[in-house]
Amino acid sequence: MSLLRFLSENIQWLAAGILLTFLSSFGQTFFISIFAGEIRNAFGLSHGQWGLIYTIGTSVSAAVMIWAGSLTDFFRTRVLGAAVLSMLAASCLFMAFNTWAALLPVVIFALRFTGQGMASHLAVVSMSRWFVATRGKALSVATLGFAIGEGLLPLTFVWLMTRMDWRLLWVGAATVAVMAIPLLVMLLRQERTPQSHAETDHSVGMEGRHWRRPEMLRHWLFWFMIPALLGPSAFNTAFFFQQVHFATVKGWSHLELVAIFPLYTAGSITAMLVSGWLLDRFGTPRLIPWYQLPMVVGFTLFAVGQSLFSALIGLIFVAMTAGANTTLPNAFWAEFYGTRSLGAIKAMAAAVMVLGSALGPGLTGGLIDAGVGIEVQYLGVAGYFIFTTICMAIGVRRAAKFL
Repeated sequence: MSLLRFLSENIQWLAAGILLTFLSSFGQTFFISIFAGEIRNAFGLSHGQWGLIYTIGTSVSAAVMIWAGSLTDFFRTRVLGAAVLSMLAASCLFMAFNTWAALLPVVIFALRFTGQGMASHLAVVSMSRWFVATRGKALSVATLGFAIGEGLLPLTFVWLMTRMDWRLLWVGAATVAVMAIPLLVMLLRQERTPQSHAETDHSVGMEGRHWRRPEMLRHWLFWFMIPALLGPSAFNTAFFFQQVHFATVKGWSHLELVAIFPLYTAGSITAMLVSGWLLDRFGTPRLIPWYQLPMVVGFTLFAVGQSLFSALIGLIFVAMTAGANTTLPNAFWAEFYGTRSLGAIKAMAAAVMVLGSALGPGLTGGLIDAGVGIEVQYLGVAGYFIFTTICMAIGVRRAAKFL
């Protein structure tokens, strides 16, 4: 099927996916970290204290995701999506009007759970379940919302902060989320059924069967994938979370750094679309073991480079993995474990990734306070991604024999 025909026949469902992934931006680290300086100043927090608060709120959201993520196996996307967006809007207002430092972990939990957690989880599970032969295309198109948010929101909101109070911008984010609810309901007035149920019944995993979450947790492949699940979420999150500090260390202004983020977005979109096409052509087992190697190059350049150009090249390499990370892992769970319990299975994987995004800021913030420079840390991160590649190469190669 050609891409244009695929888009024309499935535009309403793909648009719903794009909408959900874009709105998840309000709970993503790259957006929240824009306000890091203002939040720390408003509440008198050090880098380590802010990182700890972020880690606590995100860790709790990861735990709740284990339960809440399985709701996608029982409720239609239209109903669950409207509820999630309502809660996301309320979370944005919570950030706008909260004046107590003690409540910041609750604010972060609410934003991370509704945005990064449920909005993105709902989008990728829906695409993985609704599409089988074209799953790669569907995921690469629907997850364009992530890239659009990463490309537009940081530069826009950093500029807006020079003209209005940062709390008012969170009210604006809440307004956008509320306005999106009727649009989502309209796009999904006819969900992709009963075809989706028929496809689900035929999309089995290893050993020709559908796996349940307890079975997946007892299977060795899941544990081989844990380091790779943690890595991008932990250290992509850490990079964007520490963007203000990183720019300061390198001697750049924050605006100069965020000005190159759209090029990161362009690289991420390209990698997303290419990985989706390659996924449908070659399958997950051949691709997924190697997709984190560009992170090694990217974080090495962040560590040793001193110019904005080196940071740009590093971001392009990181974008290669970031783009592929929106398609390959999401297809991996459906291909290796089947789709009947995909919501519950993907919820566990999402919880691990959310946990990674909790650990990254806390770890880097604590090390900064302890005197370990961000450049030294990023050399260690590069080494970590060599380790994740080895784990995936061993685990996936062995498991592919059972497909």
